[in-house]
Amino acid sequence: MATDFCIRDYRTGDADTTLTIFQRAVREVASQDYTPAEIEAWAGHIDRNVWANSLERQFTRIATRGDTPAGFASLTDHGHLDMLFVSPEHQRCGVASRLLSTAEQAARQRGIIRLTTEASLNALPFFQAQGFEIVKAQEIERRGQILRNYRMEKALHPAGNAG
Repeated sequence: MATDFCIRDYRTGDADTTLTIFQRAVREVASQDYTPAEIEAWAGHIDRNVWANSLERQFTRIATRGDTPAGFASLTDHGHLDMLFVSPEHQRCGVASRLLSTAEQAARQRGIIRLTTEASLNALPFFQAQGFEIVKAQEIERRGQILRNYRMEKALHPAGNAG
């Protein structure tokens, strides 16, 4: 259940944990919609320092169950939901919804009126259910592979006027 999870701030020591969650989510969940070559282009060969620096610069939160990290989300200063990934064993437990809600609240507090994201094929239904709309289908080249995803956006109501 989602109520079993806590959301906390990202810490410098979380880089390896978040990288593992990301790679497992892509390799074990997104692999239903992408080829092995596409998965490797997406989740392989990640520079740990670049990864850590990116998450430290963004609004990044970690969902945990006890001491076990379950997922994470990162939001840029411009309202782009850069990452939202949940470990395979915590899929469909409300973790992603809680992380997204936390990011939306932070965006509203910063005066951001619109969130954007790039949703993978398997994440598309989640984002649509959360009120995001497709802006356009995309084909992104990464390490010689073409990855299909969707540019999406969601209008945010001002803080205190959720709905």
